[in-house]
Amino acid sequence: MSVERLLILRLSALGDVAMTIPVIYSLAEQHPDVEITFVTRPFFARLLINAPANLRVFAADLKGRHRGARGLLRLMHELSALRPTAVADLHNLPRTWVIDTWFRMRGIKVRMVDKARSKRKKALRNKTEQKPFTERYRDVLGELGYDVRLTFKSLYEHVPAQPPVDPGSRAVGIASFARYANKTYPPEMMRQVAAALAAEGIDVYLFGGGGKEAEVLSGWEKDSPRIHCVAGTFAIEQELALMNRLRLMVSMDSANQHLASIAGTRVVSIWGSTTPECGFMPYGQSRENAVCHRIECQPCSVAGTPQCPLGHMKCLREINPKEIVDKVLSNIS
Repeated sequence: MSVERLLILRLSALGDVAMTIPVIYSLAEQHPDVEITFVTRPFFARLLINAPANLRVFAADLKGRHRGARGLLRLMHELSALRPTAVADLHNLPRTWVIDTWFRMRGIKVRMVDKARSKRKKALRNKTEQKPFTERYRDVLGELGYDVRLTFKSLYEHVPAQPPVDPGSRAVGIASFARYANKTYPPEMMRQVAAALAAEGIDVYLFGGGGKEAEVLSGWEKDSPRIHCVAGTFAIEQELALMNRLRLMVSMDSANQHLASIAGTRVVSIWGSTTPECGFMPYGQSRENAVCHRIECQPCSVAGTPQCPLGHMKCLREINPKEIVDKVLSNIS
């Protein structure tokens, strides 16, 4: 009996890789006889915590040994040595197009995720709902003959998380930044959210990157002894473990909402230039916890832009901090 070996490609970015995990873990558990190799960058490989036994990671070092045309050729030779019987391209960008062609020329079945780029741009004008990316990823596997039910619950479903600090029984996380400015709730308004939650006796943990983000968030700690800045403090594995132990996570439409979701934590998401209908709603989360006013000019982009096209940022500035606080309290009371 021949062994089935499936290669899955998703090289970036952090939130997109996180969205693949519910699909890949469900696949691995429901098809234990299939040898699955997930190809991604070394940093993103660290997200695959407590992975099923038949799932392994191949770290594509795109800044080192797999850099450039020569590195890509080396990568394809190394992947060929794994003797895959099928390839699922969940990335659909030029580098993986080359890899896809390489394997197709060798008679290996390849399927690529449909990002529906033109439909998504049209959806901005018509405000039509797009299929969530977790379902798009699942469709690719279905085309390869692997039916998958999305049964994933948490990275810590079978092995308890070991967070770097004990957040207590009534703690909330806030991830107030996003890659793009028009997806970021104004910091001075999110600071009010943190202070109001702390005044309710809730311990608040602030997540973000190092540097400028950590500098901004550390200033919020002065507002209450219940506010704790952990931005730039812990490794990604430790942050995920801490998220798992929180009652709830407040996040923008950013990687953190997807990280909290795979950690098994409820998310209150806040939407600006994008809306949940754009296809990036975090896995397993309720639409009722998506704070989005859906004003006339929203959404204005598929995945975010550096600035508001109209210059007013009403989609976020018209969300009162109290609305977010009330949403959090209703979820943890």
